[in-house]
Amino acid sequence: MMLLPHLLAEKSCVEEFLSVLAHEQQAMKNSVFADLAPLTERKAALLDRMAALDQARESAQVALGFEPGRAGADQAAAAAGEATRQAWTALLELAERAKTDNHRIGSMVYGHLDFTQNALDYLQASAQPFYGPDGIRRAAGGSGTRLALG
Repeated sequence: MMLLPHLLAEKSCVEEFLSVLAHEQQAMKNSVFADLAPLTERKAALLDRMAALDQARESAQVALGFEPGRAGADQAAAAAGEATRQAWTALLELAERAKTDNHRIGSMVYGHLDFTQNALDYLQASAQPFYGPDGIRRAAGGSGTRLALG
């Protein structure tokens, strides 16, 4: 059983994920929020695929006699030769970049959500009627002020 094909498949999937992240970031920057739902669906599908590929690679490394997990993967890649070691290193670098990019986009999403929530709070507060049904100006508490009644 060879480890290299598994690593190359994972690498390709992470590269595709990075491409989706770039499109998502561009949609956020350009406020094209309608594009986000299909991008989110694509990201979810890629994450599922990455998990399956990771599991297949880990099964391969265990079949080769190495422990599951990162330490076993490091050892398996080193033992399999230079091409496999390079593919493993490239995969780790791409995965770190994907993690960083995804975190940055998450921060952008939360920033937009905070802005939207603040705007809604302002609009809802502003939606309170200035005058009551009796024509009297309402105070901030909504009780009305009757200073000039006579």
